[in-house]
Amino acid sequence: MSRKDIPTEVRERVYQQAGGRCGYCRSRQEYVWGKLEIEHIIPVALGGTDDEENLWLACRPCNLHKSDQTKAQDPLTGQIVSLINPRAQSWGDHFSWSHDGTQVIGLTSIGRATVVALQLNDSLFVAIRRRWIEVGWHPPKV
Repeated sequence: MSRKDIPTEVRERVYQQAGGRCGYCRSRQEYVWGKLEIEHIIPVALGGTDDEENLWLACRPCNLHKSDQTKAQDPLTGQIVSLINPRAQSWGDHFSWSHDGTQVIGLTSIGRATVVALQLNDSLFVAIRRRWIEVGWHPPKV
């Protein structure tokens, strides 16, 4: 089944389950350019399926950076660890916002590896978050 073949009702359930937010950077649909995408937690290229349990929402930049990665190196310990599974793991257990709300801070090895692998603190993301803070759109409630 191709990505376009994922039934509309499954897409809608995933959107509702994800709260209309990217599972990685937590950006809301109404604040990002383009539609949030259905993302395969285990990429199809690595044997992942189109089953609902393997799907979540991601913004285009997070989805592109994640690509077919499921693991990355924790910059603190050097260990190769799994990236966060936003369907099964709580964002707040692995990340927090910096004191000014512009950067994602990895609290665990999974969080740190995900921040680096998905480039969650890219300078453009940080600049955009700064503007969102100015208008009261950010940081989101975890």
